[in-house]
Amino acid sequence: MSATENKVESKVEEKGARTLTGRVVSDKMQKTVAVEIERLVKHPTYGKFIRRTTKVLAHDEGGTVKTGDTVIITPCRPMSRHKSWRVLEVVQRATGL
Repeated sequence: MSATENKVESKVEEKGARTLTGRVVSDKMQKTVAVEIERLVKHPTYGKFIRRTTKVLAHDEGGTVKTGDTVIITPCRPMSRHKSWRVLEVVQRATGL
């Protein structure tokens, strides 16, 4: 990990910036991964919990994240039209089949 990455990581921890955990569904782009974030929402009438997913693009500087990995992402400045998240760390690697 480089000095700038350490500095950024410490700033994130200092501020208590929000982080989300999701699963990588695509790594076909250069330095970008598509992360699917799943959440449970309670139905207003019936009370049943429904799964809702959101797909966001996240910046992966090293290009080490692969499809199926579980990652922690954090918001950052917009890097392109759709990409304004950054991969902080890999929580769990995908099992190679």
